[in-house]
Amino acid sequence: MKRSSVINAMRLSAMVIMLCATASALAQSKFGTTAAPFLGIGMGARATAMGGAFAGQADDISALYWNVAGIVKSDKIRVGFGHTQWLVNTQINWAGATIPAGVAGTFGVAVTSLNYGNMEVTTLSNPDGTGETFSASDLSAQLSWAKSLSDRFSVGISLKLVNQNIFRTNSTAFALDVGFLYDTGLLPNGLKLGASVSNFGTQMRLDGEGLTVNFDQTGGRESGVNSNIPARLLTDQYNLPLIYRIGVSYDIVRDDQNRFTFAIDSAIPQDNAQTLNVGGEYAWKNIFFLRAGYNALFERDSEKGLTFGAGLRYNVASSVVLRFDYTFQTFGRLNPPQWFAVGLEF
Repeated sequence: MKRSSVINAMRLSAMVIMLCATASALAQSKFGTTAAPFLGIGMGARATAMGGAFAGQADDISALYWNVAGIVKSDKIRVGFGHTQWLVNTQINWAGATIPAGVAGTFGVAVTSLNYGNMEVTTLSNPDGTGETFSASDLSAQLSWAKSLSDRFSVGISLKLVNQNIFRTNSTAFALDVGFLYDTGLLPNGLKLGASVSNFGTQMRLDGEGLTVNFDQTGGRESGVNSNIPARLLTDQYNLPLIYRIGVSYDIVRDDQNRFTFAIDSAIPQDNAQTLNVGGEYAWKNIFFLRAGYNALFERDSEKGLTFGAGLRYNVASSVVLRFDYTFQTFGRLNPPQWFAVGLEF
């Protein structure tokens, strides 16, 4: 690795660290002030089991969410699918794929879907329900690209389409994710540093037939005026939940049979206070995995907490690998989400 490349990488990493530190100094809790909060739900059973401390690790298919620069970590085609029964009878499904393209880098796609199920329509005159039902859902689709600029430094970028639907209204926005991953070469097993900025994009505003009302311009003060003029309500615009992440990971133990990785992340979301995530992963012969972590340390009144998980990596053929991952995530007084993921490499 050329000395100039190392210096440039260190400068870029330092710049990201300063950006995150500045945002942290100004951070304050702003619950409910952004649209599409589902974008802040971490994807991937493995990363979730490690408490969400994955920006500096980011070496599997879920790097598409945590730090897109990490998708260059494999020279194989990867596909993955994840599912969880999320909070209050909602469901999350996630799917992604990455394809290496030699000197052109690595390309990826991912789709996240959050379904809220069917709910009863209630009104002031029918508080027990009108007999009608409505549904709500969130969707994010992304195209990603990453490239190694040297043997230790990689960058990545994702373009995302974000959509929210509720009853007869919907909203759409576009967003950008940027990630950096740097193997510092420090310490015997190489300390890794990662940073990402997620959901930098346009604002969202609900619109649709559900906002159509009958309007009387005179407020009923004049007779002979049409009091049923069709009109549409105009809602406010809201920012997407911008998130800064910076993390480090290190293999404390690494030999032919055993590996233990420790990772720590600082997350700075625009719609919440800064938190710290910590986690670890033990691997036996790169076949069986045990993981644990703690999500959202120092977040006041948080329901998040301990996470546990396990994984299995199985060679189906000489060049085909199948992965299974499971995670149990504690969530205070709410039902604990359980994450299931399956992946394929070939």
